[in-house]
Amino acid sequence: MSEETDLKYYKEDKPHILKLTVWSIVNKTIFRLVIGGRYTKKIRNFILRLFGATIAKEACVYSKATIFAPWNLTLGNSCIGPDTNIYSKDKILIGDNVVISQGAYLCTASHDISDPLMALTTSPIVINNRAWIAADAFVGMGVTIGEGAVVGARAAVFKDVEAWTVVGGNPAKFIKKRVFG
Repeated sequence: MSEETDLKYYKEDKPHILKLTVWSIVNKTIFRLVIGGRYTKKIRNFILRLFGATIAKEACVYSKATIFAPWNLTLGNSCIGPDTNIYSKDKILIGDNVVISQGAYLCTASHDISDPLMALTTSPIVINNRAWIAADAFVGMGVTIGEGAVVGARAAVFKDVEAWTVVGGNPAKFIKKRVFG
């Protein structure tokens, strides 16, 4: 280990610290209390829009979803399930008819392991139309999930996933093409 590796010198810019603090309180209280169906999802979507999210009219975000920075979220007519973690230090773009299942983790940040102070790095995540991120799956920074792709339960995705394919495992690998009927 290098003498230069001393994390007491680590610094991270936090340009939205006040907004993050207020949102964190709202996300863990008011947002969680707005449970229920068709009408209450409109209230949750309104709250997310107040904090800068771009959300389609019929999008569904479960009350138990944790979203780090809603102003970095663009969500089409899709569903973000319960107990998901949307770590949006960078942009997350989710198309239409996408399902992000329970326990999934979308993570747009990491650390530069070649830097002695492990500086924060970020890169957006893009999830195209008709994709499915199954239960407990992890999608890392900079990843694009192709149209109609399926990321299997508990998969860990660190590279782009081609359209209309199914991937699984850790690290995620191609399983088969996705076909209907």
